Amino acid sequence: MSYEKSQQIFQAAQSLMPGGVNSPARAFGSVGGTPLIMQRGEGAYLYDVDGNRLIDYIQSWGPMILGHKHPAVMAAVENALANGFSFGAPTEGENELAALIIEAVASVEKVRLVNSGTEATMSAIRLARGFTGRDVIVKFAGNYHGHVDSLLVAAGSSAATLAVPNSPGVTAGTSQDTLILTYNDCQGVREAFAQHGDRIAGVIFEPVVGNMGCVIPDAEFLQTLRDCTIECGALLIFDEVMTGFRVAYGGAQSLWGITPDLTTLGKIVGGGLPIGAYGGRADIMDHVLPAGQVFQAGTLSGNPIACAAGSSTLRELRDNSPYERLEQLGDQLAAGLQQAATSANQTCCVQRVGSMMTLFFNPGPIRCWEDAAESDTEKFGKYFWGLIHQGVYMPCSQYEALFVSAAHTPEDIQTTIDAAQSVLASF
Repeated sequence: MSYEKSQQIFQAAQSLMPGGVNSPARAFGSVGGTPLIMQRGEGAYLYDVDGNRLIDYIQSWGPMILGHKHPAVMAAVENALANGFSFGAPTEGENELAALIIEAVASVEKVRLVNSGTEATMSAIRLARGFTGRDVIVKFAGNYHGHVDSLLVAAGSSAATLAVPNSPGVTAGTSQDTLILTYNDCQGVREAFAQHGDRIAGVIFEPVVGNMGCVIPDAEFLQTLRDCTIECGALLIFDEVMTGFRVAYGGAQSLWGITPDLTTLGKIVGGGLPIGAYGGRADIMDHVLPAGQVFQAGTLSGNPIACAAGSSTLRELRDNSPYERLEQLGDQLAAGLQQAATSANQTCCVQRVGSMMTLFFNPGPIRCWEDAAESDTEKFGKYFWGLIHQGVYMPCSQYEALFVSAAHTPEDIQTTIDAAQSVLASF
């Protein structure tokens, strides 16, 4: 496969944008080499500027659950475009998308549309603090909630020690009210609430982690979070930017049977266009301006084009549910990747929920960031590039989940498994 045009374009990009990219996840920093420059997507495939076709398991980092250029979504966007791009005024399309979200996600009684997952989590945290009158937010190592200053933090010296910044530009004052704990550590949660409970406004976490690879919460961990937040009067926030409409139509909360107070959404709710949302109990959401006093605003919030793409996607997921098919395809891929690793005598484990999964170069199981960090990232880099050369495009980091779309076929999955077998056997 030739990548000459990609290399030329990326070289030019480095003089125009920091690191040549507009999001660091695209820079191939974890796997080395030059990023591929994409030209178009079609169904389960991406085509780069050099004419290479790749089976796509990034799916725009999750949103393209129906595949690229789904006909119903394309038609909805084209119809919306005919009316204009943005009006700075309410539209009926906002009502439609909001109603679809409320219908699907049982815990959401009212919702506010924003422009990104980062905006959604930032706003939910502000709302939790405004509603409770408290300052401290609990998060978990390895969970990513967007580039919000107070959440770009590293753990302190113990489970109940407040966090310190881990990015230049994030001040100690910004992060001093963030408490960072270990995922799936029930005792750590109980100790934190025992020490700080009357100061904790809320707990935010990924109910299936995708940002340290696919990590699954224990039932006891989920119940501990719900029990502790109720006992101390704090809010439980499910960050379902990635899992919302991905692992199930009603999100991860519909699988786990735990009802959060607030939920953040993004990715799939925009059908591939920039959007985010946060919602929850009506009495909490009514604290948001103009109904209440917690400030949040956005010029392009509820953008009519994004709302059209999102509504079309959610209607398709509701009316022509692909989830049984996605489960079958996900199971086929997970089993095949695990078998490929075993046959090649590679110590790996596959963790999956529905159509999101990770092949860890690690014996597993992976239950928290400390476990994930023991993975062999050098081997992952070789695996990534080996698959690229065979026409398979995986996330460019050991610590990102891959996604299967409804546009993938069993033949695509088997081609991927065969490619993985070949690559792993070559190590």
